[in-house]
Amino acid sequence: MGLVIILPAHADRLKDITEVAGVRGNQLVGYGLVVGLNGSGDGNTLLTLQTIQSMVSQFGQSVPTSGIKGKNVASVMVTADLRPFSKPGQGLDVTVSTLGEAKSLRGGTLLMTPMLGADGQVYAIAQGNLLVGGLGVEGNDGSQLIVNVPTVGRIPGGATVERLVESPLLANQDIVLNLHQGDFSTAMNVADAINEFVNELVAVPLDHTSVKVRAPVDPAQRVSFLSMLENIEVDPARPAAKVIVNARTGTVVINGDVRVTPAAVSHGSLTVKVDESQNVTAVQNVVLNENQAAAVAGEPVIEEDTELTVEQENNPAFVFNPGVDLSSIVESINAVGASPADLVAILEALRQAGALRAELIVI
Repeated sequence: MGLVIILPAHADRLKDITEVAGVRGNQLVGYGLVVGLNGSGDGNTLLTLQTIQSMVSQFGQSVPTSGIKGKNVASVMVTADLRPFSKPGQGLDVTVSTLGEAKSLRGGTLLMTPMLGADGQVYAIAQGNLLVGGLGVEGNDGSQLIVNVPTVGRIPGGATVERLVESPLLANQDIVLNLHQGDFSTAMNVADAINEFVNELVAVPLDHTSVKVRAPVDPAQRVSFLSMLENIEVDPARPAAKVIVNARTGTVVINGDVRVTPAAVSHGSLTVKVDESQNVTAVQNVVLNENQAAAVAGEPVIEEDTELTVEQENNPAFVFNPGVDLSSIVESINAVGASPADLVAILEALRQAGALRAELIVI
């Protein structure tokens, strides 16, 4: 059983607990072909054959799908993350994954593939040689050896940005800071720290997640203004009392604000043993023949013998006093030798009894 204790946090920089609204990346996706494979491609997959036919037609070639062999070609999906403020001409890392029946992408080359955003517009073009960390080998008798995942590869800097994504950072009058973990008290502390730093009322909390900051009118000054803001140190508010239990791994996370009201807990285990045995009694029958007696073995008598034994561990009960702190909770639970399943049962029982002053979350 793993137990993790979270202690109160110290001052953090704004860059560590917030993010600027509108400064975000965008996901791109494209469909393309990887060529040059050593017989590990899709083969006669119809989708791949039609894609090859469509591609070669752009070069003035008209070939029926029946005349195309796709064992050295694979249909792939290409994905990338368009970083915020990426400019046309900059490179992006792309991930290439097989879509059909290709066994490996090792040694392949991705042909020019448009990368689309959620709006259907082309934001980047990808092409290049793949780096594949996996390996797949197959024998003539059907045996195969696969190391890692040979059907996924990467192309560092394999895409070129073609379109600029407009950011609202320079267009909006105000800058909005979003907390990674929403908390009304922390949002208020962030606003107070910013106002104290600039010695002016420029920050106002909007809700438990967002803080609005009045930014300089000149867009050229906003970068320097943000560079100062993100290094301001703020004392985060104490989080809500929570107990997180991972029932699969037995990991328990308890933050430092968990309290319990007076409660008595007894933990023990009951073991029932059932031993089955049989008692066999031999039987002899007497047979008379011409004034002579003879003993003949008869059917044995079998009696079932069942023994039940009940064993119960008498673990002493422990009592939680009013307002007991985290260390006492941990010591009491460890003292009875609770397993992960027992610990979950104890915490759930405390919550049902109204003694656990915390939110119990089982994941």
